[in-house]
Amino acid sequence: MKKVFFSFLIVLLSGIIGCQEATVKEIEISLNAKSNSNTSGEVSFTEKDGVVSMEAHIYGLDPGTHAIHLHEKADCSSPDGKSTGGHWNPTFEQHGAWKEESGFHRGDIGNFEADDNGHGMIKFSTDLWCIDCDDPIKNIVGKAVIVHQGADDLISQPSGAAGSRVSCAGIVQ
Repeated sequence: MKKVFFSFLIVLLSGIIGCQEATVKEIEISLNAKSNSNTSGEVSFTEKDGVVSMEAHIYGLDPGTHAIHLHEKADCSSPDGKSTGGHWNPTFEQHGAWKEESGFHRGDIGNFEADDNGHGMIKFSTDLWCIDCDDPIKNIVGKAVIVHQGADDLISQPSGAAGSRVSCAGIVQ
């Protein structure tokens, strides 16, 4: 009898656990040109199972390497994008390459390439971000996506010497 009850309990729990759906949060934002550029694009953020994935498509870039970062404030009101403040850095680390032992900002996404038509794309995933959660060290809502004119050298402090801010979007719901 105990064996039958135990088997029934396992089947029941498996059914309950299997019926639970993972919560998925999504935000889609549009990048707008800054610093007299023609740079625009779309960025999507999806959170599932504790991991946030970002996918960005950027248009109107000069061919070559460009940096993309999260900045402190979702305020893209200034013509040069500087109203967003500096890189988002809630852990007060040095600027650097993502997940380097020497330190990195939570907003240090890195570099991507733009093709000869000026289109660039980057995909990025991390469990160090969340969408609209209660953890200020992980929550990306209220921050901004900034695309830079040049490459991040991953060394210069505090921001990687990536040049002007050519596109901006606030991460808002």
